[in-house]
Amino acid sequence: MEFLTDFKNKWKGVLFCLVVAVPAWFLGTRLEVVGAPVFAILLGMVLALVVPEGSRQPLAGGVKFTSKKILQYAVILLGFGMNLSEILAKGAQSLPIIVMTISTSLVIAFVLCRVMRVPSKIATLVGVGSSICGGSAIAATAPVIDADDEEIAQAISVIFLFNVIAALIFPTLGGMLGLTNEGFGLFAGTAVNDTSSVTAAASAWDSMHPGANVLESAAVVKLTRTLAIIPITLVLAFWQMHKAKKAGADAGNTFSLKKIFPFFVLFFVLASVITTVFALPATVTAPLKTLSKFFIVMAMAAVGFNTNIVDLVKKGGKPIALGFCCWVGIACMSLGMQHVLGIW
Repeated sequence: MEFLTDFKNKWKGVLFCLVVAVPAWFLGTRLEVVGAPVFAILLGMVLALVVPEGSRQPLAGGVKFTSKKILQYAVILLGFGMNLSEILAKGAQSLPIIVMTISTSLVIAFVLCRVMRVPSKIATLVGVGSSICGGSAIAATAPVIDADDEEIAQAISVIFLFNVIAALIFPTLGGMLGLTNEGFGLFAGTAVNDTSSVTAAASAWDSMHPGANVLESAAVVKLTRTLAIIPITLVLAFWQMHKAKKAGADAGNTFSLKKIFPFFVLFFVLASVITTVFALPATVTAPLKTLSKFFIVMAMAAVGFNTNIVDLVKKGGKPIALGFCCWVGIACMSLGMQHVLGIW
């Protein structure tokens, strides 16, 4: 009976997010530089403005479930697309640059969070999204730090802005700097936030330099960079657990690991390990990766529907400035490390 009651309260909201996600998905395939998650958030925000308050109430339970639980399921499925040994074997050369760019972004986000007084959860999401893999990293991190929908939407919006700028200007910038094909592959793979924008930038370079074949190398570097989701989410999970334990002790409450620790992160790691140990073929992992991406789009539709676009615009200045500094810092570090390693 509890299951039936739960289903009755949530199915309308889940179906609503599914319906919004479908056109967003197809728009994302047509305009990859923007991406389906951004379209889903925008459509959700628009619908939030036009759907009457009375009609929103029956959707509330399912929309919340989609923005929280389905987002976690998406992250777990994302693990099936990560064969750790294959990615590391192909992307080992880029590891020093990846480590330095990720470290740079996280340090900048931490410092500016204090200096500019940016809310810590937004700063964390922007720092992680900028340094690892954009929307996927934000999707993995948000449940761990218990970020709300407006914080997720804010971070995704910042990442989207600099994704578009990078995809448009980096190919020309790389040519002006005299980067080799190998150098631009490393630059695109380490300095562009989201996978779709890495693809767009690398494809633009290939069209400007026939025979360059930068797209494949940039994609491998990006996949290697994506591996950082695992240690980052685990560290954040233990940090959140430590804070919750301390807060509970101060308040005289009993600490509960089951309630605090985001176990979906462990399932995500387990999925990656299964894919690696059993060398799951693409025929198995490809549909799971696609389903993961679609679940993220559904979750972003729910996030958009729960976001006040007016508040988002009012609060956008500091997160954008923080995202800009992370983006510039990553780009400069990527180029600097290439120069030190003798690649550029």
